[in-house]
Amino acid sequence: MAERAEVLQEVEGLRARLETKGDYSLGAGDPMIYQWELNLALLERAQQHLAEIEAALEQLEMGIYGRCERCGKPIEPERLAVLSHTTVCSQCAQRRR
Repeated sequence: MAERAEVLQEVEGLRARLETKGDYSLGAGDPMIYQWELNLALLERAQQHLAEIEAALEQLEMGIYGRCERCGKPIEPERLAVLSHTTVCSQCAQRRR
């Protein structure tokens, strides 16, 4: 829940920064364009992370949190401590590469 709150705060901050848009007119070359597009990419990444966290919370409510979606074995506690929203154990993650 703490991680979710942190990501929600990040999403809100990025949305606020996106309210100011650079000048896209031909030849203007506003440096704000680069920053705006970077913030947009960061927002998309944060929203994806938030979706992963919310999916993990749903799994927790259903009593299946911490189970690998591929092999069904428990995900290592050390892995969950680092990637609380992961859905695969380290062995399945390595096989996926």
